[in-house]
Amino acid sequence: MKAKTWAAAVAAWAAMASVALAQEGPKPAQIDRNGVLILIRETMLALDQANKTGNYTVLRDLGSPAFQQNNAARLGEIFASERRDNLDLSGVAVLEPQLSLLPQIEPNGLLHMTGFFPSAPEQINFDVAYAPVNGQWRLFGISVGLAHSGPAAPQAPPPAAAAPAPKPKSDKKPGAKTERRPQPSETQP
Repeated sequence: MKAKTWAAAVAAWAAMASVALAQEGPKPAQIDRNGVLILIRETMLALDQANKTGNYTVLRDLGSPAFQQNNAARLGEIFASERRDNLDLSGVAVLEPQLSLLPQIEPNGLLHMTGFFPSAPEQINFDVAYAPVNGQWRLFGISVGLAHSGPAAPQAPPPAAAAPAPKPKSDKKPGAKTERRPQPSETQP
């Protein structure tokens, strides 16, 4: 899997999250399916266009005030590897995102969801958070990465080293004659 990139007001998020987590857990978000699709697609397409043009001002301006603490140059640095790898996110315009973390309101008030766009040979994984700003959800943080989407055969367990068979115990006294006794695993004629 290629490395994921995270762009957000990380310090602010971490501080808010640590205080909020001590208070209570996340709650399901009251947002309909179309609202989820609009938020995710708008964000992913803005990132795609920013990566293709090298201009991150629109992505920055779509974000919350905390996200806007990253200037366009800083966002360019954060997403440099995706730009260098020519990461193409345009498929999100027609693909249906699959959510692995349904939209939830974190204790710090952020709308958080995680999922992927199923595509081949690699799927686009995402983790996004939005902050409420003037009655709208605005981008607070985004993480994007690629992973192979095809089925993978499980790894075979390493062969176990054969343990040497235990040697039979001998009641033999030095110089005494002994008779070989069959072991329980041997068959007798």
